[in-house]
Amino acid sequence: MSSMKSKLLIIAGVLVAIAAIAGGTVYAYWDQAVPLAGMAINYVRSWSAPSGTTTTELAAAAPEAAGAPVPSPSSAARPPEAAAGDWPSYNKTLTSERYSQLSQINTTNVGKLKVLCTYDTGQYTSFETGPIMVNNALIGTTEHDIFSLDPANCHENWRTHEDYKPASLLAVNRGTAYMDGLLFRGTEDGRVLAYDFKTGKRVWKTTIADPKLGESTPAAPIAWDGLVFIGNAGGDNKGVKGRMYALDAKTGKIVWEFYLVPKTAGDPIRGPQGATPLDISTWKNASGTPITGGGTWTSYTLDPITGELFIPGGNPAPDFATGPREGANLYSGSIVVLDAKTGAYKSHFKLVPKDWHDWDVSTAPALIQTRGGKRLLSVAPKDGHLYGFDLATNTMLYRTPTTRIENAESPFATAKAVHFCPGTVGGAEWNGPAYDPQTNLILIGEVDWCATVTLQKDKDIRAVSPGKPWSAMATISPYDTYGVPDSFGDWAGWVYAADADTGVWKWRLKSNYPILSGMTPTAGGIVFFGDMGGNFYALNAANGQRLWGQKIGGAIGGGVITYTANGAQRVAVATGFTSILWPTEVVTGKIKVLGLADALATR
Repeated sequence: MSSMKSKLLIIAGVLVAIAAIAGGTVYAYWDQAVPLAGMAINYVRSWSAPSGTTTTELAAAAPEAAGAPVPSPSSAARPPEAAAGDWPSYNKTLTSERYSQLSQINTTNVGKLKVLCTYDTGQYTSFETGPIMVNNALIGTTEHDIFSLDPANCHENWRTHEDYKPASLLAVNRGTAYMDGLLFRGTEDGRVLAYDFKTGKRVWKTTIADPKLGESTPAAPIAWDGLVFIGNAGGDNKGVKGRMYALDAKTGKIVWEFYLVPKTAGDPIRGPQGATPLDISTWKNASGTPITGGGTWTSYTLDPITGELFIPGGNPAPDFATGPREGANLYSGSIVVLDAKTGAYKSHFKLVPKDWHDWDVSTAPALIQTRGGKRLLSVAPKDGHLYGFDLATNTMLYRTPTTRIENAESPFATAKAVHFCPGTVGGAEWNGPAYDPQTNLILIGEVDWCATVTLQKDKDIRAVSPGKPWSAMATISPYDTYGVPDSFGDWAGWVYAADADTGVWKWRLKSNYPILSGMTPTAGGIVFFGDMGGNFYALNAANGQRLWGQKIGGAIGGGVITYTANGAQRVAVATGFTSILWPTEVVTGKIKVLGLADALATR
């Protein structure tokens, strides 16, 4: 008996030692362990993932908005070299409507759509790139690479790798901008890089963020009139402040810098400051609590006629606790409008008045000339609503729910779990609204996924070190830092089609998977989009009827664009989104190019 006890004690001791060694190894290699563990968990979860399903509902008949169709501002503002068959910017136009004039693929022949070629990045990555197609080259990115493809056959023209340590475990990049023979992108270590369009050779680099504080630049920049516009992310980390920059396109020199939340003593100054009325009076932070938030991490919108730059601003932090940051927390949770040339403040639209749900105003807004004659700002944040603002008066015309909204007004508390919808990865994430001038409909894809939050105690909130995630969530699990999402499969996605003048939805589609991809309406009467199950769909833009659908790969969380190659219309889709925050199929990131047979496409 004594011998048996000794053996058991030895075995127990060995197991404890192994666990300690394993734990120490995980701690020592935390940045590597968390993504690998997340990938393993997602691999198991996705084994029994169901096929994609959709259901479309038509609204009751409603009065049409008065007035005849008028030209969209993008028609007048589009640079003369941007052919209709190109997709030269993240949202096609600087004004972000995402509408394509192409009609070779249309409601009568889209049923013959098929995958024509595939480009495999070979990387397991949060593949959110919004590809562009310009000058007969299809350009995409991962967090480390930028590549150029033949848009007709997916053959690689060139690929440039950047070797660096990302500031964030999410390790993501959302795309590039093009202007005058150069490509521009941000990196996950806080730099902006420029490349030669034909060769992929790096031309310049500029640092605008501090990766030691968790700052990064994952957003897809936009370029206009000799300037490149991009900001920094990381506003969920303690002490990090969102900022916006204009860089000289030829040299990378910072032309201006604008703090999206109040700049205070000791904050770094990287370039000339854009004029601002913002001060600390809108925050009222508790003593010793740094102003934090307002990061910008998706893309931007610009009106070439007025020279106004529209910037979506992220949440304030600590995310779930409002006590340390009483006040309106400007300009977090807002669309901020600046003079694009000088960085001077012009106006702002506060969409999330007091955010304690991590409901960033994240997506680039669309500037729309509606059928009723309104000049409209269309915005879809993470709070699950579609907003319309009349730019003639800067007044809100409507706020339309576009996904499940539950328990949104309940305050968070310590020792109490609060369930709410949309969750912290709900609503509209990084792809914003699109506009179809043929139907006067605004189209938005949404995530229907709820979360649960339990608030940390005040002393634990205060104890967080600068540069570390500052959500105020009471948890020891790194996967639950921003709330506990509902279980895998207890989610859905929506496409809402709302009248641009009234905000009233005309039709809506529900998917059994969340929808994060870009929405792409075309002159062929089609709307293209994909879901997180890897299913790609073509709908009738007028009524939401599903005309074509097929699983084409891994989760579709990036761009959906359409263009012409060799005279035929093509559709390029970023598939294979793999992230520690999303339980999706574990596959490498790929660009899929779809189209019809050439003979059919040119009829």
